[in-house]
Amino acid sequence: MSKRFRECSLEQPFLLPPSLQDWLPQDHLARFIAEITDRLDLREIYAAYERKDGRGLAAYHPLMLTRVLLYAYATGRASSRKIEQATYDELALRYLAANQHPDHDTIAQFRQQHLEPLARLFVQALRLCQRAGLVKLANVSIDGTKIRANASTHHSQRYQQIQQEEEQLRRLVERMLEQARRTDEEEDQRHGPGNRGGPLPPELATVQQRIERLRQAQRELEEEARQQAEQAQRDQPQARQPGRPRKGETRPQSDENQRRTLRKRARRLEQRAQAPQRQYNFTDPDSRVMRDNGSKAYVQAYNAQVGVDAETQVIVAADVTQQVTDHHQLVPMVEQVRTMTEQNPACVTADAGYWYSAQLADARLSNLQLLIAPERSNPTGKRPRVSELAVAMRDRLREAANRKLYAMRQASVEPVFGQIKQIRGFRQFLLRGFENVRAEWRLICLTHNLLKLFRHQTA
Repeated sequence: MSKRFRECSLEQPFLLPPSLQDWLPQDHLARFIAEITDRLDLREIYAAYERKDGRGLAAYHPLMLTRVLLYAYATGRASSRKIEQATYDELALRYLAANQHPDHDTIAQFRQQHLEPLARLFVQALRLCQRAGLVKLANVSIDGTKIRANASTHHSQRYQQIQQEEEQLRRLVERMLEQARRTDEEEDQRHGPGNRGGPLPPELATVQQRIERLRQAQRELEEEARQQAEQAQRDQPQARQPGRPRKGETRPQSDENQRRTLRKRARRLEQRAQAPQRQYNFTDPDSRVMRDNGSKAYVQAYNAQVGVDAETQVIVAADVTQQVTDHHQLVPMVEQVRTMTEQNPACVTADAGYWYSAQLADARLSNLQLLIAPERSNPTGKRPRVSELAVAMRDRLREAANRKLYAMRQASVEPVFGQIKQIRGFRQFLLRGFENVRAEWRLICLTHNLLKLFRHQTA
């Protein structure tokens, strides 16, 4: 063969010691993560190590584990086993791990122990975005998306189903105890009385544990339904004026509609307090059965909320709720935007899911420009005028400037969900429990903002 080729022997040793610094490009995301974590305040994580007595083997450095976790989440990996394997296979994670290989138990334990401090880094990353000029707040878009819980709907049961299963198991226990009693009597007659009182048979102990778990689920559903009914009763008098209006007195139709809605809701929740309707999931009791608009199916999920700067797609507020709809999320999300950024947004846009009279009438939104579609259709189209509030909002949305602002909503917040769920693959939470899921969602949103800052600096 006349053509000469370069040597490609797999046994060729390095002539000089290799350096990861030489192998990783200067504009690589891993270098950016390493630089950013040096600027983050990790004293809360370090403080957890200072409370120990210092005995035992030296621990992996918290800074290294933080770098590894942030890079893994930014590149769409949350599994501790996949992260461990990547410290061997992937150059970028070898670089961030300083050529160390923490096992998956160490990574998972570090994340679990320091989940809240890691989630609070969201505010620090947002401050970095503000200093870089990526937070404008001229228009903030609020929206929610359903993200699957680490649980299955097959492990969910309604209150009535839980009662039926408990009754069946209770009868089974009675039959097993009766059978055991007859067996003891027969053995006593045959061999004489003997010692009793030993541990329960394994099958009976398992059934007893299941019965106790079912009773706990019933108590939780009853308590939740009772609290919702009491809250509805407390909210109802604030917007209720019983009796007919006095002579010469006029009441806005929107207020009357709001009072009627609150009365119906209070009566409905009072009825449900006697027999709760919600399904209880035994794998993750904090999750809820929700309809996923993408797959058009009902899944075990959480309702993840974000507030996004419409100009730069930086997340300025992030939270998780157990409520299926977005009706009660407008005020909490606006307040979180103010808290996180320490500024007041000029305009807030949201879809029809956030249209709720009690929220719109809140005094905390009085000095804010709100653009929210009153119904799930084209907000600029002609619709029957239902209430004065809806009429005023439709007139506001017909103005050219407001129509332009509202048109930015879908083009700003939907791409954020697309980047998180499609590009990075976060369609299901790894952790269970409401507080853990909320912290994990902020960790996901934190890495989204780091990616925005990285692309801004390398542009």
